[in-house]
Amino acid sequence: QVQLVESGGGLVQAGGSLRVSCAASGTIFSMNAMGWYRQAPGNQRELVATITRDGSTNYADSVKGRFTISRDNAKNTVALQMNGLKPEDTAVYYCNAQIRTTFHSSRRDYWGQGTQVTVSS
Repeated sequence: QVQLVESGGGLVQAGGSLRVSCAASGTIFSMNAMGWYRQAPGNQRELVATITRDGSTNYADSVKGRFTISRDNAKNTVALQMNGLKPEDTAVYYCNAQIRTTFHSSRRDYWGQGTQVTVSS
């Protein structure tokens, strides 16, 4: 079994900062890309940022220059530092990881339960 548990998030005023973190635990043989997605009410889930095992990053245009994704391979964690937050960043943020649980298993996506980020104007 694999679990992704998020922490952080909360309520902040526009222009402020928040950090969300995610820890993966359980039977993990290997973990490839990790990332953060978000879903606002009435909208589809969208990519925020991803990071590969070797540290290559990818960001949505809407967050470039404001958000920074990082990971610790030894601890199986990924974090998202969010600066210059805007009301339109308000959403539930979900952690994602591509994990193989055994040598023979296929890589599959695992998701956290989500953490709410609310930015007031």
